[in-house]
Amino acid sequence: MAAQQDRTDLAVLMAHIDEHYRARRPQPFRRGEDIVHIGTASYGAAEVGHVLKALLAGWISMGPETIEFERAFAAYVGTSAGIAVNSGSSANLIALAALLETGRLRRGQEVIAPGATFSTVLSPIIQLGLRPVIVDVDPLSYNVSAETVASGISGDTGAVIIVHTLGQPADLDPLLALARTRGLVVLEDCCEAHGSRYQGRVVGSAGDIATCSFYVAHNMTTGEGGMVLTSDPALETVARSLREFGRMRLDNPVRYSYNDGTLVNYDERYVFERLGYNMRMTDIAASFGIEQLRKLDAMNAQRIATSAYYSARLARYEEYLQLPTPPPGHVHSYYAYPVVVRRGAPFDRARLARFLESRRIETRALFGGSLVDQPAYRGLGLRTAGDLPTTCHLRDAAMLIGCHPRIGEAEREYVCDVFDEFFASGSRSQSLIAAAPE
Repeated sequence: MAAQQDRTDLAVLMAHIDEHYRARRPQPFRRGEDIVHIGTASYGAAEVGHVLKALLAGWISMGPETIEFERAFAAYVGTSAGIAVNSGSSANLIALAALLETGRLRRGQEVIAPGATFSTVLSPIIQLGLRPVIVDVDPLSYNVSAETVASGISGDTGAVIIVHTLGQPADLDPLLALARTRGLVVLEDCCEAHGSRYQGRVVGSAGDIATCSFYVAHNMTTGEGGMVLTSDPALETVARSLREFGRMRLDNPVRYSYNDGTLVNYDERYVFERLGYNMRMTDIAASFGIEQLRKLDAMNAQRIATSAYYSARLARYEEYLQLPTPPPGHVHSYYAYPVVVRRGAPFDRARLARFLESRRIETRALFGGSLVDQPAYRGLGLRTAGDLPTTCHLRDAAMLIGCHPRIGEAEREYVCDVFDEFFASGSRSQSLIAAAPE
């Protein structure tokens, strides 16, 4: 009887949630007044309702919803296992630690990483006693390539981290061929690439282990959260243990049966096999993520459509702006839309960004630019493969604008009109350039 009442109460609450979101009509966009955000979460009644169910079920830490989210996301990517964690940064740390624990890497070995990326690609390498080697990125994709990775390989190189920057898939086939030839472990960082595809396959299943982030502004979100992905059973077992205190994986349902000569008839739940962390995802976050995953391809389609609109409208300025150009066979999921001011342009990034910001269009630099130039890494004596010319150019000339699903036709038209205004204004006031012809 109580269970029936609970189901009735839940149905009533769900109806109220549905009604709330149906009644929330988006207000017309006000040009020059409303902010065009670089990123924001897109969610509704499905996510809120699923979280409510988890809350009412009474299990809000890691539990059945987390297990279901792991299963669903791994199936989507094409791996046999997903290990849910509390952030993409934690996912990178767990992935590298699992490679060390399983002997795929040894402390002191070199790990190749791109120069133009986010700090939590580089920091875990250092934190775990590995040595990063920073290589340049391709000038069109902003990803490492087989050529740039090869420039950093030494006799002590053990792994390469391939970051699919902003959702643009790296050119995986030559990278994987190089890794196999040189015996390198491959970690795919897909933290910005939910649903990106390379030759028909979702990125994240090509390497030995992969990571994803579900931060609030990403293509799908759990608020904070991340995932480690692998089809290697040993890596899965160790990653799950590291994620949860270093605890032994609980495969034996019989309690108080662990024996190793020192611990006798001990409770398996409290056998710690390694030094671990507490980086678990909660069922609240996982419930949100399950619903977001169901919408991911549709939300990505909106990002792709907005980015295509930008590229078509801004093509007239390609003498001065480099725009994204995904090659055939690459599905770019556009975490954000990158614009790079070309060398020799009669304006710099700061001038363009300030103009956009003055019109309430948010911009961001391309993460840390050249990470080796960031204060945290300057005094560490990191090895770089050459002078990193493309990375340094992106540091100085790249910026991002928003293309998330909440940007509609009015917003994207306004963004491009402001670019037109910027180029037209230069010819009148500051000798920038005349607007390019149609």
